[in-house]
Amino acid sequence: MVIRIAAVGDVHLDDDVVGRFRPALEELPDRADVLLLAGDLTRHGTEAEARCVAREFGGLGVPVIAVLGNHDHQCDQVPQVTGVLEEAGITVLEGTGVVLDCAGGRLGVAGVKGFGGGFAGRCASDFGEPEMKAFVRTTTESAERLSAALRSLDCDMLVALTHYSPVPDTLAGEPLEIYPFLGCYQLGQAIDDAPTTLALHGHAHQGSERGVTPGGVRVRNVAHPVIKQAYSIFYLGDGLDQADVSPVGTSGTAQPWS
Repeated sequence: MVIRIAAVGDVHLDDDVVGRFRPALEELPDRADVLLLAGDLTRHGTEAEARCVAREFGGLGVPVIAVLGNHDHQCDQVPQVTGVLEEAGITVLEGTGVVLDCAGGRLGVAGVKGFGGGFAGRCASDFGEPEMKAFVRTTTESAERLSAALRSLDCDMLVALTHYSPVPDTLAGEPLEIYPFLGCYQLGQAIDDAPTTLALHGHAHQGSERGVTPGGVRVRNVAHPVIKQAYSIFYLGDGLDQADVSPVGTSGTAQPWS
């Protein structure tokens, strides 16, 4: 039995972009059991842009689960953005999780936006100025929420969904100077502390698609500028080598925008 997961992030929808993904999304019921959205759904995090997301990703015939990204926080309208998405039937996770009964088994998805901080040997520390301590505290608390959500789910297959990256592997291609603002090792630790099958994230537009946590969990960057299609599909199941999960592209692609 196989669970099919479609995923994409960083679609940055507004009135100029809405409609470009929909033709490929209409094919989802025949291709996937669920669609996961890895944050940066809007350009500036306004309620109006959230309505564009709701039109594009609502009513697809499969469950849609999302986390928000840094762009979705820009205008300080997170409650409004979340409300619009949930009204459209999109589940928004933030330190929470959900279990879906799919034909191939019970799929658990735990999600959090995440935060920056950097990776082993090149990371911020909880030391010095109050501002630095607050920065690292945000990182740590976010990872702790993800860890608790992952460990709370009773399921056959477990997926971690974040916006920020849990590993540096999928940041390859980005300037090294901005790695600390693209992810943090604490998210990777949270993923490794649970029986996670797959981790999906976005945020790194110039990054790489494939990575792995120190504990061996496969990580995939599904940012739209990286996968260059409307979504990628991942197959999880007992009959597959779960240590080597790989995406299968869709036939439909979203048009690029300037």
